[in-house]
Amino acid sequence: MAISQKYGRTGHYPFSPGTTSDDRIQHDYWELIQKIPRLVHTEKLDGENNCLSKYGVFARSHAAPTTSPWTETLRQYWHSIRPQLGDLEVFLENLYAVHSLRYRKLDHHFHVFAIRDHDRWLSWEETKFYAGLLDLPTVPEIDTVTVPANRAAFEADVLTVVAGSGAYDPVNAHDGSMATMEGIVTRNAEWYGTDQFAQNVFKYVRKGHVKTDQHWTRHWQRARLKHEGGDDVDHQ
Repeated sequence: MAISQKYGRTGHYPFSPGTTSDDRIQHDYWELIQKIPRLVHTEKLDGENNCLSKYGVFARSHAAPTTSPWTETLRQYWHSIRPQLGDLEVFLENLYAVHSLRYRKLDHHFHVFAIRDHDRWLSWEETKFYAGLLDLPTVPEIDTVTVPANRAAFEADVLTVVAGSGAYDPVNAHDGSMATMEGIVTRNAEWYGTDQFAQNVFKYVRKGHVKTDQHWTRHWQRARLKHEGGDDVDHQ
């Protein structure tokens, strides 16, 4: 039995090309977001989904704390902030190891994207507040929008955003060629219950995002930061 509940499977927009056979498509997304007064678009980064809680550091599965080599620094950091966590579960993108994208302007290895407190997901403002207390950045915030009136215009705006490179200037890890951002995540800016996750979070992922010449865990490489030894929990 898992120690805690893992992060939910985020439904893809129907126009998201980076889906696989086991991905969930949120076909009724338009009806759902009409019920959300304020939405936040954030950049989806190409990392590993990790969670920090009072029980340890977890990867995608919460069956047991992770012991992977690319979480060693994060686990060391966790020991220093464990007393501050209480019942909060902090979910973040771990970019310590290079996956399909290599970021050329990365300023931190760990970016918070959501925080759970018992049976609710904190609002985006609360998420940023607690991330700041823990000296962790959040994933790049792209825009905050009110309930869109026109579906075609909304989808066109998303497609325009994801055609860009994002905050950290990515290139394809296997050949160094130019790349677009990994994708975009849209969430309710306010808090919502854990049982309402699927109705409040949506994503777009680029085509071919899971394709690499070799699986990244076999011969993983540490991602270089823009300023090595700078403001990061890893000072190597």
